[in-house]
Amino acid sequence: MVKITVMANGPYVIEGDSENGFEVRIGDKVETLERKAIALCRCGHSANKPFCDGSHKKHEFQADGGEILPR
Repeated sequence: MVKITVMANGPYVIEGDSENGFEVRIGDKVETLERKAIALCRCGHSANKPFCDGSHKKHEFQADGGEILPR
């Protein structure tokens, strides 16, 4: 199961229950991330898109938080 949390004033945090982490495909590039959670940029200022690098704090990004739930 994957859980997606929309952090208030911050990124999308995607958490998985797999011990193998995530496989991220962007264009022709495939990257394996061996972790249980990843943060995706929501403010548009990250230098490491699509991943969050904390730039939302510097740019004072403002947006509500919440969760994305399956139906």
